[in-house]
Amino acid sequence: MNTISLFFLVSVAIGGVIWVFVYPLLSGERKVEKRRETVTRSTPVVRAAAAARVSQKSRREQVEGSLKELEARRATSLPLTARISQAGLTWSKQQFYLISATLGIAGFMVFFLVNAGLLTALAIGFAAGFGLPLWILKFLKKRREAKFIHAFPDAIDVIVRGIKAGLPLLDSMKVIAAEAPEPVRSEFRTILDTQAIGLPLGEACSKLFERVPVAEANFFGIVIAIQQKAGGNLSEALGNLSRVLRERKKMKAKIQAMSMEAKASAGIIGSLPVVICALVYLTSPQYIELLWTHPTGRLLLAISAFWMSMGVFVMRKMINFDF
Repeated sequence: MNTISLFFLVSVAIGGVIWVFVYPLLSGERKVEKRRETVTRSTPVVRAAAAARVSQKSRREQVEGSLKELEARRATSLPLTARISQAGLTWSKQQFYLISATLGIAGFMVFFLVNAGLLTALAIGFAAGFGLPLWILKFLKKRREAKFIHAFPDAIDVIVRGIKAGLPLLDSMKVIAAEAPEPVRSEFRTILDTQAIGLPLGEACSKLFERVPVAEANFFGIVIAIQQKAGGNLSEALGNLSRVLRERKKMKAKIQAMSMEAKASAGIIGSLPVVICALVYLTSPQYIELLWTHPTGRLLLAISAFWMSMGVFVMRKMINFDF
């Protein structure tokens, strides 16, 4: 059996090397690439046409591209304190590390005391200490963002009505900071506090996106910053922004409704093996105990869990729409 496995792995490795290095030479892909490079070098007209097409891009596309790059850069280089703040928590880094260590030790002790094995207990302790706290932060962050998106269009409508009634922008924001639901109330209170210590209002509103990284907060910061620099009808701009946010909210609700059937199917398929194992254990425990008492059963159980997890992740990727 070991000889067959070793032969299979060596064959796969040799085939991969041949596919990477030999196949491009036999199929002519290298010649095509060289020919394409010579054509692009010998025809400056093509480069000029490409440059003209690039220069003809609209300003809207350029702004969208720069915003996407900025969001990706912020998402990749996000410190732990910013993640804790985005989740709506007031923990320090030391408290977070202490809670993570406590969860890891608790998970290790529980599974070690029930005789699950040292390696299993170490794996559970590692997952509870490093994976569970980050998952909790991600869950709280998404829940806070959902609450913010739900109440944010109403807050913008309050600003629009206040400006049309003759109130200054800061007074309209003070109304939101006093009466809006969380987390919109606390975020606008932070904007007012930041502006009170000397930061311009446009920059204070732009920092809202750092605390609540959603497109709606970014739109609001851009509108206020542009109005502070260039002027214009703020009530009309915020009214258009409110309509855009409500349309995005409707689109998100439609996407959730359309994908709910696939989500239900994924939940049923993912939970079916666990439910069947539990029912079989309740009816005939001696029949299924071999999965965690015998070494072969443990191996099969680990392989099944891995492939089921891969299937669940693939289905989640298929039904997780972004817009």
